[in-house]
This record gives sequence, C-alpha cells and structure tokens, in this order.
Amino acid sequence: MSFTIATWNINSVRLRESLVCKLLADEAPDVLCLQECKSPVDKIPTEAFAALGYPHMIARGDKGYNGVAILSKLPIRDVGHQDFAALGHSRHIAGQLENGVTIHNFYVPAGGDEPDREKNVKFGQKLDYLTGMRDWFHGDRPEKAILVGDLNIAPREDDVWSHKQLLKVVSHTPIEVEHMAETQDAGKWVDITRQDIPEGLLYSWWSYRSKDWSAADKGRRLDHIWATPDISNAGHGSRVLRDARGWELPIDEKKSVKPSDHAPVFATFDI
Repeated sequence: MSFTIATWNINSVRLRESLVCKLLADEAPDVLCLQECKSPVDKIPTEAFAALGYPHMIARGDKGYNGVAILSKLPIRDVGHQDFAALGHSRHIAGQLENGVTIHNFYVPAGGDEPDREKNVKFGQKLDYLTGMRDWFHGDRPEKAILVGDLNIAPREDDVWSHKQLLKVVSHTPIEVEHMAETQDAGKWVDITRQDIPEGLLYSWWSYRSKDWSAADKGRRLDHIWATPDISNAGHGSRVLRDARGWELPIDEKKSVKPSDHAPVFATFDI
C-alpha cells in the first residue's frame, strides 16, 4: 500500500477553508494533518472536505487557538491523544490506518519570544511539553508509526536562514534543539524529510513580518515528518510545497483569504 501524507499549520481551518480545499484538490494527499485549527471540532467545515474525497476526520479543537485534525481519504480510527505538560490544550491526536500505521499529529507550543523559562512562562511550557513527549516515547516505544506536525523547532543549521543570528531566537536555541533531539531519540524517530533531502537550506515557515517573504527568504523548517525505524525505509518523495505560502484566494471584489505563514510538507510511504 502506498499513501502520501502532508502536514500543514493552517492558522485557522475555518478562515482558510478555501486554501485547504485547494490543497486537497490540487495535490490530493491521502492524509492531511492540520495544526492550529483554531476551531471547535463541530465547527470544522467537514462537508467541504468530504466533497473532495476526504470523508474521514479525527480532531481535537479549542475555540480560537490550538487544535489538530487529521483528514483522510482512507478509513482512520481515533486511537487517543495526550495532554503533555498538563496544559489542557488540543495539541495532539493519534489515528490508525487499516494497515496498522499509527499517525501522530502534534502542535508543539511556540514558546513565546523570550528564550528564558524564568522570564517567559510559555518557553517553560514548550520545554516541559517536549519533556513529556520524550518520557512517553521512552515508556511506550512507538512502532509502525509516523509523527508529523508543527514542532516549532528548526534543529539543524541549514533549517534556518542564519544559524548565527537565530541562536538566541526561540525555535533555534540550543536548549530547544537539545530537547527535540532527546524526544526524537526516545522514540528512535527518523527524520524522513532530511533522510530524503540530506543537504541544503530547507524551510517550511516564513514570517508575516516580511513584506516580501519569498524574496527575503528568511525561513525556518518548523514542520516535520518522522517515522519509526521499522518503516522509515518505506518513506520517500519528501517535499515542501513552498508556493502555498503565497496562496491568496479571493472572497469577493474587496477581500481575499490570506495565506498561512507555513507551507505544507509531504512524504510518501510504501507499506
């Protein structure tokens, strides 16, 4: 069985419903994992997605923030969620396909602006969330699993536009990278994107603050696709759909849907 999975921080699934529909229609991944849905589950526009061939959805939602969802062409069953660091946020959901593959969809806390847990509660929450993930994977080693999502960390020097300038910027600080590495090692997760694209600058997020995000190209690779060692060799075809960062669709003559600041990341698995 071959299936393609995509992960995308959509920054409001209701506001950007048309962008999700464009991705589903144009790219047709078998499974699409969304983060930062910013919607209660019952308000997610499932009818539009089902009409495009995605009748299956599992999700957790919060009104106005957080939220994760898995849309699927393939039957998928909800196999639970975790509330790491006891934040009470909708940041994780897991689904299992009929072939036995478990898909974990994560939205790790961004961590605020100051990389100091004594001065910034949100940064401490981010580190604690990663520690919770690490301990869970140590205690219950995943098998035949794929982990995707906005992990809000760009771990490698070539995952950011300037390693030197971002060393003290949240998402690329050494302590975050260390926590991410410990989490990855605990589950023996393989970074599928970098397995396929081992060298070179690679980004999935570009700030809204840049007037011309593409020309400036000051990006970071915050969105990831990992797999357990027993299926990692089945992963291939990794790519970032950079163009989606610039998608802007008209609502009427005066308004349009603005893009997410993230681009979707894809991989295909033959299992």
